[in-house]
Amino acid sequence: MPATLEVKCTSDDCEVDMFELHYTYDMPDDVGVSDFVCPYCRETDCLEAIEL
Repeated sequence: MPATLEVKCTSDDCEVDMFELHYTYDMPDDVGVSDFVCPYCRETDCLEAIEL
């Protein structure tokens, strides 16, 4: 099963509380939160992985 990454945006100015990224099998193993931007506020430094 391809990896799933759950991410939260911690920016006070952002309306997104969390989103989920579903990878394909072709995604490199070293891809992480720092490789993405928030889909709402377009910031990168406020994203954190949610550990279940």
